[in-house]
Amino acid sequence: MGSLTFLFSFQLMIYNAIPMCSSQYERLFNTCRLPGTETDTIQHIKDSKHIVVYHKGCYYKVWLYYDGRLLKPREIEQQMQWILDDKSEPQPGEEKLAALTAGDRVPWAKARQTYFARGKNKQSLDAVEKAAFFVTLDDTAQGYREEDPVTSMDTYAKALLHGKCYDRWFDKSFTLVVFKNAKMGLNTEHSWADAPIVGHLWENVMSSDCLELGYTEDGHCKGEAISGIPMPTRLQWEIPEECQEVIERSLAVARPLAEDVDFHSFPFDTFGKGLMKKTKTSPDAFVQLALQLAHYRDMGKFCLTYEASMTRLFREGRTETVRSCTVQSCKFVRAMDDPTESIEKKRALFKAAADNHQHLYRLAMTGSGIDRHLFCLYVVSKYLAVESPFLKEVLAEPWRLSTSQTPQQHIDLNKNPEMESSGGGFGPVADDGYGVSYIIVGDNLINFHVSSKFSCPETNSHRFGKNIKQALCDIRNLFSLGKNSTK
Repeated sequence: MGSLTFLFSFQLMIYNAIPMCSSQYERLFNTCRLPGTETDTIQHIKDSKHIVVYHKGCYYKVWLYYDGRLLKPREIEQQMQWILDDKSEPQPGEEKLAALTAGDRVPWAKARQTYFARGKNKQSLDAVEKAAFFVTLDDTAQGYREEDPVTSMDTYAKALLHGKCYDRWFDKSFTLVVFKNAKMGLNTEHSWADAPIVGHLWENVMSSDCLELGYTEDGHCKGEAISGIPMPTRLQWEIPEECQEVIERSLAVARPLAEDVDFHSFPFDTFGKGLMKKTKTSPDAFVQLALQLAHYRDMGKFCLTYEASMTRLFREGRTETVRSCTVQSCKFVRAMDDPTESIEKKRALFKAAADNHQHLYRLAMTGSGIDRHLFCLYVVSKYLAVESPFLKEVLAEPWRLSTSQTPQQHIDLNKNPEMESSGGGFGPVADDGYGVSYIIVGDNLINFHVSSKFSCPETNSHRFGKNIKQALCDIRNLFSLGKNSTK
């Protein structure tokens, strides 16, 4: 799949954005995280000519090349249909094997060394770990349902986030999940790259599928499939009972964690960046201040807040942290719920907080943030075996509000409004906190993903979602802008 990597990198260059380091795009395919007893490693191979598909507990190796060329869409459809029609049963231990990638890392690393270092188990594991990517043909139906818009989107998101905890290979760069009603999505391992890389991949998938490839009237991929192309092969496993016990223990660790995730995915279509720009404010600053207001109303207090910022100006740049909860944002939030404060004062505090947020964002983008410098000090302190009370305290502070924006990168939504993306989400990083991901989709829509833990009595993702919607509207009202305002 190496040729596709260049395609994605080139396309990013031609849009009005600073390009990201192409090393992240290179790792998009043919990449797997490998467990270790001390530390994990990232394995990336130059090229791969196959994928691995999981369906009803069975693993299949599917070659993507034939006679020196990539398979055509109709030929890939033929391969998938063969898998769907296969009636073979999972081998002992095969069905839940991927639970090893969902549980604790050390047991997985030890099991990998003990049971997958030789013979057919090693060959099959190599096929998985060296595949271009992993595919799950899910046996559940997911997606937005008009008659049940709230629950259907929440369930859809949770299915992509963790599934059954054994039907995604969580170590692969990404798992492409295709549900039985033809809805799709991605589950992504985060260490090899950042969310915009995967978001850009998904935009390419949507645009090429709809605008270039298409389907026949009876639902098949266009084109013809030639005869003689080898069909998929079943991966062979010999998983002893003691390894099956390790698999079950990993599943017992992962399943409660997955079930504890309170995930709420929802669209906010009252307004979007079109109206926010009329306030002469950055849309991201507008949303971040709304999140501060929503969180204060939700929890009755402020908290350390993480917003991811790309350091794409630098070679191999990844992220820096924007600490969105500031003195200025707190003043604005308190003023918003103070009936004695005037609209003019609240508006001025909003502008001051938004300007400060943009300043912090620029510092983070240009390498002048603080958190990666703190991390470097931590690495040096570990290397020198120096105990630092300051680092111990500051790095132990929990991020009770962790946020991230997924950018819309190149699809022209005015020409193709049906290609609106719901973006992606993640779980909370603190047991008593929230994770919030959002994508500002065009001028009239923002899609949110809010996560927390059911086990925390103080948090509630649906309640927080309502507070976010109200906070956005309250800030809009400061500027006397209606939903369809032309001011």
